[in-house]
Amino acid sequence: MIHRTLAALAAAATLSFGTAALAQDRSDWPNSLTIGTASQGGTYFVYGNGFASYIAESLGIAASGEVTGGPVQNVTLVETGDHLMGLVTMGPAYDAWNGKSELAPGLEHRSIRALFPMYQTPFQVIALRSSGITSVSDLAGKRVGVGPAGGTPGTYWPQFLDVLGVEATVSNAGASDSAGQLQDGLIDAFAFAAGVPISAFAELAASQDVVMFGFNDEELPKIREAFPAFAPLTIKAGTYAGHDYDQTTVAMWNFVIAHESMPESLAYEITRLALDNPERMVQIHAAARETLIENWDKNTFMPFHPGAVRYYEEKGITIPENLR
Repeated sequence: MIHRTLAALAAAATLSFGTAALAQDRSDWPNSLTIGTASQGGTYFVYGNGFASYIAESLGIAASGEVTGGPVQNVTLVETGDHLMGLVTMGPAYDAWNGKSELAPGLEHRSIRALFPMYQTPFQVIALRSSGITSVSDLAGKRVGVGPAGGTPGTYWPQFLDVLGVEATVSNAGASDSAGQLQDGLIDAFAFAAGVPISAFAELAASQDVVMFGFNDEELPKIREAFPAFAPLTIKAGTYAGHDYDQTTVAMWNFVIAHESMPESLAYEITRLALDNPERMVQIHAAARETLIENWDKNTFMPFHPGAVRYYEEKGITIPENLR
């Protein structure tokens, strides 16, 4: 009886200590946090809002995704502290890090910190089959939607067209709006960039007779020469219903970032939540199949948050000094 009583007291003391430690550990956590995503209908919107719900469910903090113009805006919103977290592609993030952001030129974004890799963003075009458009070169003289101004596609598609000598009328709108404009004949093609399958593309493919493509054999070498940081990627046949052909294109990696002021324990828990639970992440969006710990090294310039560093080192990964 005495032994049982002592054991119960010890267990209660341990539980009390654990609870107190947990409370102390979270004492500097914010009551809420906002994740900058992108336009509705894009992968960022689905991924960001889904992950925010997962954070709220698992960590008990009010988290929400917010519609933005995409990575160029997100990295600045995190830098200025307007958002605690954001989703970014590494091209715009690298430009912002070095003070070359289109949104905030001259401001070196040195308060941003990497948490974990998301997925690769391929560049892809969709058009109605009746248009006869089957390549980027065919966009000459056409009306082309490229997503929101300041987003990854809105930033790079005009540059791609310039490199290929394709003169087109470019317009900016969110993914859902651009898909609607294509369906209504207000634009001839929608050139975008997001984790595949792109929700807006999948919806169009389900309701319209469409063709999708990246860069053909003549275009791809020119793009790779002009943009060496972009990696070649093949969008596999069957990624979209009814599209049984591979699409060659280029892609860049996406990361979830946070402001340096995020409490270390919170950054640790958010990174752990994403990378310890790949099955759950894929339920949020199929693109999260690349949200894996081994892809941490796709970040080559931005320091990781100390909380993320602690997580990686617990998993046996040594983060280089220049990324700490």
